[in-house]
Amino acid sequence: MPQETNKPKRNYYIVFLILLTFFVISFLTNIIGPLVPDIIKGFKLNLALVAVLPFAFFIAYGVMSIPAGMLNQKYKEKKIMVAAFIVAFIGALLLALFPNYLTAVVSLFLIGCGMAMLQVVINPLLRTAGGEEQYAFNSVLAQLIFGAASFISPLVYSYLVLNLQNNASAKDAVLQFFSSVVPANLPWISLYWVFAVVCLIMVVVILISRFPKVILTKDEQAGALKVHIDLLKNRTVILFFIGIFCYVSTEQGVSNWISQFLFEYHHYDPQTMGAKAVAYFWGLMTAGGILGLFLLKMMDSKKVLIMFTIPAMICLTLGLFASADVSFWAFSFVGFFASVMYPIIFSLALNSVGEHHGSFSGILLTGVIGGAIGTLIVGWLGDYIGLRYGLFFIYLTMGYILSVGFWAKPLISNKTIHDNRKEGSLAQ
Repeated sequence: MPQETNKPKRNYYIVFLILLTFFVISFLTNIIGPLVPDIIKGFKLNLALVAVLPFAFFIAYGVMSIPAGMLNQKYKEKKIMVAAFIVAFIGALLLALFPNYLTAVVSLFLIGCGMAMLQVVINPLLRTAGGEEQYAFNSVLAQLIFGAASFISPLVYSYLVLNLQNNASAKDAVLQFFSSVVPANLPWISLYWVFAVVCLIMVVVILISRFPKVILTKDEQAGALKVHIDLLKNRTVILFFIGIFCYVSTEQGVSNWISQFLFEYHHYDPQTMGAKAVAYFWGLMTAGGILGLFLLKMMDSKKVLIMFTIPAMICLTLGLFASADVSFWAFSFVGFFASVMYPIIFSLALNSVGEHHGSFSGILLTGVIGGAIGTLIVGWLGDYIGLRYGLFFIYLTMGYILSVGFWAKPLISNKTIHDNRKEGSLAQ
């Protein structure tokens, strides 16, 4: 008599909630890039000092990822998600009420802590709720949602800043409120009032939602400190940790400096063209995600990673050295080709080890500190040799991502249409 497999029941409510959370995380996270020129002007900073802001945000992932996994084990998903949005709300409100450089650093660190807590919870849940064999597909779908929100937030920034500067508040109650609470020389602070409201709404949504009981297998749970130490002795774990580090360095190292680069080298207005370029970066990431979803159903994820990384490097080169119009679109298309990198690396990583996926997820998310280090290195180099040559650092991180497509050896490969056909023919 065949043994009954104890596979977790797929829970599509959790999948939907995860996708919604990805949207909000992205809406709050990827606005720093369009703000960089305004922050430099408003707080009178050099490139290295302004890079401390994304550094503060992403270093929070290094501080919170592993502890958040352990807290999730004790207090469960709903409480951790509520706590995460409360922490992010406090961070957003702090900068909204006290707009200066020091509170900006603290604010972004708190928001980063909240986002790290959320990602530690939702990534293993996505693998469990949607199915291991669908994890690469669902991860790219989440990245698609992530890109859509990042496309919207720079446009919200442009709308608020331009209307506040043009005294259009008389016709709009929301703009009237912002005019009364936001310093006239820092109209971008209005975004952090929006972020505070969004965080409060998410707290309410999670509190009133009926959370189905989702049981993580022992393998999916975050283990004790010893489990993390043992994993860190595993060469595969370290290699994929570096992969996540390099991806987030690439994503943030490009997106955070697009607006400043276009302003510095091509004299584009940061509040219009600069914000548009960043919005298109994330919007095209959404489009690339759609193509990635299709390709992951057709071929091995490692091949997809290679196919997307090489054009990303070409687009970076055009962005750095081509004319103004070509540079604008080339930087935007880096987002298109970066769309599949994170979800494929993450899914390859989790599918390359046989156990302790919850703990491994926490370690991988610690690699998000790449967004802190990469942006800071580019800014530091930019102060000494110019932003164009500072961005050469991104070639190193993209090169490592390309290598993952050659050396990764997952225990479980992504399921393709060809696999379904084989299973169907075997069943006949």
